[in-house]
Amino acid sequence: MNIRQLECLVAVVDEGSFTRAARRVGITQPSLSQHIRALEHELDGALLERLPRGVALTPAGRSLLPEARAAVRAVERGRQGARAALALEAGELEIATVLSMAVGLLPRYIKRWHEQYPEVGIRLHEFSHRSLLEDAVEQGVADFAIGPLPLRAWHGALEVVGWEEFVIVVPPADALAGRSSIRLEELADREWVLYHQDHGLAGIVEDACRRAGFSPRGTVRTSQAEGAARLASAGLGPALVPDNIVLPGIEGARLQLTPHLIRDIAVYARTEWSPTAAAFVEVLGSEHRPKPRNAIELRL
Repeated sequence: MNIRQLECLVAVVDEGSFTRAARRVGITQPSLSQHIRALEHELDGALLERLPRGVALTPAGRSLLPEARAAVRAVERGRQGARAALALEAGELEIATVLSMAVGLLPRYIKRWHEQYPEVGIRLHEFSHRSLLEDAVEQGVADFAIGPLPLRAWHGALEVVGWEEFVIVVPPADALAGRSSIRLEELADREWVLYHQDHGLAGIVEDACRRAGFSPRGTVRTSQAEGAARLASAGLGPALVPDNIVLPGIEGARLQLTPHLIRDIAVYARTEWSPTAAAFVEVLGSEHRPKPRNAIELRL
């Protein structure tokens, strides 16, 4: 088994065609087929099922694919890391993050990164739940993740680089709009803007409201934190959102919670930091804000 064979397998699965896969990896179709056959021969079983239209993985192929992806990405990361070790002059970082942080938190850091390393591009992989970030890093889809602390025990590099606070957004004409802070229990009788159940922030809203002694009733559910802030601004109910998502152009009033509601922001990789990833982590850690006193720290 070699990396070229695994690269061919991943390409066939991604492209759904031997012809397109061969074009992607830069070899002829007979050569690609030979690589796949050699891999199947070594494993004593078929990995792909040839269909009239496309291909499908066999059970053995489905078992091998995540490790094949990780191996291919590891080689690519190694190649990029070797170049980066010589000088941070070219390449690309692939970062997994949650949707809210991609919009609210990361833009200013990416701007700083490009000011320091203009030749190193960034590709964001955005997900609705932190468990998907962990999968992306473990499977080699991204170089590292930026998001809440991992749910599972993490054995690779991990560093807490900051924290974010959750706030309430209400319409500018709301009776509460003139206030600077609020207790969640004051909103128990309101109808809320909520998140889809598979969204990572859905559990945070439910847990925070449960702590305040009620279960929120929703008028609408959304899959984006920025969308929740805009829907709240339009008068569809209060929304609980990360403070960094309340961007210029969102007209609603921002109310701080009493007590403060915060969670750590972590960056983590499958193994150790590559030189390029370590440089980005340094950019992320360039700001230090003390946490508010008596805050509730979320682990969800």
